[in-house]
Amino acid sequence: MIRRFFVVGMLTATVFISCKDNSKQENTDNTNTEQTASKDIVTESLTNQEGETLKMSFDNSKGTAILNFKGETIELSQEKAASGIWYKNDQYELRGKGNDISLKKDGKTVFEHEDDKVDVEVKNNNGDVLTMTFNNTAGTLKAYLNGGEQIDLEQKKAASGIWYENDQYELRGKGDSYILKKEGETLFEN
Repeated sequence: MIRRFFVVGMLTATVFISCKDNSKQENTDNTNTEQTASKDIVTESLTNQEGETLKMSFDNSKGTAILNFKGETIELSQEKAASGIWYKNDQYELRGKGNDISLKKDGKTVFEHEDDKVDVEVKNNNGDVLTMTFNNTAGTLKAYLNGGEQIDLEQKKAASGIWYENDQYELRGKGDSYILKKEGETLFEN
């Protein structure tokens, strides 16, 4: 008799633990799905020279974009672009690359935003060439030393002149003079 109670108790405990583990597994799977879905949605807001704001929400998993412009909500479908982005519907078309965006309504441009970019190329006495693209709107810099790898830097607040850095590189400059360092060692100076 005691043996029967023991066996029944063990079976009940096994079923209970098994159900509890399945419940945890289902909850874990749902959480991962929600996190993945939220990573597929990207929001962006840009302002043009007239002070108008275009709010954009891109759902990469569905290939759609929801825009809010002048109080109007616009839903667009993604098209295949050679480069950058391209979304459209029967009335609107959104194209762009990076932060450079153009929204057209019935073929007429109704919103346009372009970042303020400046290209600079300098040489030093050793013949080294430093090519730089400053994005003044985003506060970023893309630099190339002697045509080598792209170095991406973020703008920092400088007492005077300019200062950009990342975890390895630092660029400082004033006027037409620039110093590029990697981990404290000077790579370029003019």
